[in-house]
Amino acid sequence: MRITTRLILAAALLTPLWPIAGRAQNAPAASSTPPPPSATQLEELTVTGERTGPGMWRVHRGNSQLWILGSISPLPRGITWRSKEVDQVLVGTQRVLVPKPLEIGIVRILWLLITERNVIMIRGGKRLSDVLPPNLYQRFAVQRARFKQDADKWERYRPIVAAAFLQQAAFHSVNLSARLDLGAAVRGLARKHDVPVEEVKIAGVGDFLDALKVMPPETENACVNASLVTVESGLPRLIERASAWSTGNVERIQALPQPAEVDACLTALDSGAAKGDLLARVRQAWLAAMDKYLQAGGGTLAVVNMDLLLGSGGLLDSLRTQGYEIEAPGE
Repeated sequence: MRITTRLILAAALLTPLWPIAGRAQNAPAASSTPPPPSATQLEELTVTGERTGPGMWRVHRGNSQLWILGSISPLPRGITWRSKEVDQVLVGTQRVLVPKPLEIGIVRILWLLITERNVIMIRGGKRLSDVLPPNLYQRFAVQRARFKQDADKWERYRPIVAAAFLQQAAFHSVNLSARLDLGAAVRGLARKHDVPVEEVKIAGVGDFLDALKVMPPETENACVNASLVTVESGLPRLIERASAWSTGNVERIQALPQPAEVDACLTALDSGAAKGDLLARVRQAWLAAMDKYLQAGGGTLAVVNMDLLLGSGGLLDSLRTQGYEIEAPGE
């Protein structure tokens, strides 16, 4: 199995967390039927030179302080990230918190394909065209033809996995990638400063497989619809969002509207019908880790998905509720 296939399959297993983007944002939902993007809107995103990304939030109370670096996905393929501010903060930091990376090698992939085939693939010899509602399948087929010449591509994968493959192909076409690991970059800087790194386990392959096993068709179709909307008309937004992150424009990221279909997918996942409490557990894992070290004293640097941080009900709001003071980047 080629390395790209392995990476995309890993991303497919992470599909339920793909649309975390915007759940905690205040921007209004975009129209459910936006106009198709023009050719100029879909030009590749090219970012040259080193980029610092956004500044950091500072959370503090008493002698405890937490610096938070917000990450997003996808980002420009091949971007080089470096932040002097992070280097400076690490000088006086006692620990670094990063999300535990998803480790899924070829042996694990093969084992999943053998033992969990009924979770990843469509059962009973059926095809995608047999299990997706006709309107969703028609849209999927149209978008597949944009990015792949094989008319049968991904036909044997269950809908939510096939949608992840399609989304990855669309990202690749506009020079976006979900493979930039900001946590790994900060981990390297922490080693240089001899700062201990703690991994926050937010979810593993087993968690996602468990969710897929009990996911109702209605939830899966809602998330397939969200992926299709992203591919059909959401790429310009993701391009602009990635560009805003690379230049540190947090306000622009917050202002970009979130497709209503993505919000519908997240609502379905959060309902618990498909072990959607997985998203709630991700938020809780981060909040518990942050609060633990804020109460312990000293300095901590955390790398957190920006969409978990922002807006009403996000992690920053939760920290404020607990009595911590928060300074936004640049304040």
